[in-house]
Amino acid sequence: MKYQIKIIKNSLLKPHERTRETHAKGLLKQIVADGMLKNPIVVDKKSGVILDGHHRFWVMENLGLTRIAAYLVNYQDKKIKVVPWRKGEKITTEQVIQAGIMEKLLRPKTSKHLISNRPKRINILLNKLI
Repeated sequence: MKYQIKIIKNSLLKPHERTRETHAKGLLKQIVADGMLKNPIVVDKKSGVILDGHHRFWVMENLGLTRIAAYLVNYQDKKIKVVPWRKGEKITTEQVIQAGIMEKLLRPKTSKHLISNRPKRINILLNKLI
């Protein structure tokens, strides 16, 4: 799968899940201590819906940073799979997109996206995200 990482404005993004405050605050401390964002969030390039990285997005917003590194994907690509985190539940790509577009956030960790060859360890300094 061909990928593209871009620095994009937070205002263009639409979360589809809520965050867990304790996890988000712990991640905030870690990112501040590191002085960098180590992994890009994953975003559907067509809709702007965040597929993965809600807690990292929360951190950037709470640090007053206006941009974030995003791995832009075509969510219609059949190589991208969405599965529920919890056994016995179901989640579809349509539910993910609808939740983001309609701003009716799902509970934390509703969806898990399986993306092969996903880029990690980008190490973007926080001062580049202002």
